[in-house]
Amino acid sequence: MQKRTSRLALAAAGVTVVLWASAFVSIRSAGTAYSPGALALGRLLAGALVLGAVLLIRREGPPPRAAWPGILVSGLLWFGVYMVVLNWGEQEVDAGTAAMVVNIGPLLIALLGARFLRESLPPRLLAGMAVSFAGAVAVGLSMSGEGRASVLGVALCLLAAVAYAGGVVAQKPALAHGSALQVTTFGCLVGAVACLPFAGQLVEEAGRAPLPATLNMLYLGVFPTALAFTTWAYALARTTAGRMGATTYAVPALVVLMAWAFLGELPGPLTLLGGALCLAGVAVSRSRPRGAGAAAPSRTPEASSGPGGRRESRTR
Repeated sequence: MQKRTSRLALAAAGVTVVLWASAFVSIRSAGTAYSPGALALGRLLAGALVLGAVLLIRREGPPPRAAWPGILVSGLLWFGVYMVVLNWGEQEVDAGTAAMVVNIGPLLIALLGARFLRESLPPRLLAGMAVSFAGAVAVGLSMSGEGRASVLGVALCLLAAVAYAGGVVAQKPALAHGSALQVTTFGCLVGAVACLPFAGQLVEEAGRAPLPATLNMLYLGVFPTALAFTTWAYALARTTAGRMGATTYAVPALVVLMAWAFLGELPGPLTLLGGALCLAGVAVSRSRPRGAGAAAPSRTPEASSGPGGRRESRTR
């Protein structure tokens, strides 16, 4: 049973990484017609509608009171601040610079997880993250253009990384009390409410935006938000925040492959090397010392017993 749960969690994390990688392509298209706040609000509204419908179909009510502090903080930081600030930052700097700065996020998740969640920092995790970060820097350098970086853009991307890390660490305790679907749905709603000041911009820009841009915004809401954030929460409930953060270092490598396959952007040697390092680092960070598999502490009690456990059992 434990092995099956681990495989499901790994598969869920894989779905998340692939869909988050695809989001970069969609953001590039939608961002030409929508301002940062409007794009974030449109994406969150689409995601909230899909998640709310699934929640009703599954007859899951609101999460228990104990889950709300984490939902509110993660909803505000991750679904709200992160999405708006990242959209804005990517308009101020090139994609490579943005990728390098935002990839500080997983390192911050590991440090904050150790500080506030009392998670351990195994040597393999730290080594894997170091290798992956070096790969992300290589990918970023290979994709960086000339003359597009700005102090404001770098600061915005750094703020996005901090908001991302804070949101993940806040979400982890909430998953001990609510299901992945509950925590994601109401976190998305909190983010949408926080972005309501951009409603006027969204209405105005939607009226003149080309159809492909609007379709990309809807795609961002349904797949990289509604589906990917739910599979992320499912996997996060079954492992540590640090290990989940390290998994996202596979995103730069997948972005390179997707840009190659769908946009015809041929990667150079430095880009390929960076992508390989990202994947190698993820493999190292998620590996366990030989003979440690049976003794490894289970992260599933909180999802298999008590109120949160009963909710999770219905979401599988």
